[in-house]
Amino acid sequence: MSTKLFVGNLSFKLTESNIEELFAQSGTVVSVAIPTDRDTGRKRGFAFVEMQTAAEAEAAIRNLNGQNVDGRQIVVNESKPRR
Repeated sequence: MSTKLFVGNLSFKLTESNIEELFAQSGTVVSVAIPTDRDTGRKRGFAFVEMQTAAEAEAAIRNLNGQNVDGRQIVVNESKPRR
């Protein structure tokens, strides 16, 4: 079963493929989504990354949380369900 991760404090220059490449070092990436602002269409500075297994998601959190990516210290943790 796949596990969705929240990735915060991202550079606005990063693309889905940049993020996928970064997370692929920890396992199989199922999907990457970068939400955009409805009004302006600009990226909002965070993304959701879905990893194939919980073990791969844990490895991504361990390897990437707090790392400096494109000049910003990213935050990686398990995504919480929407309310």
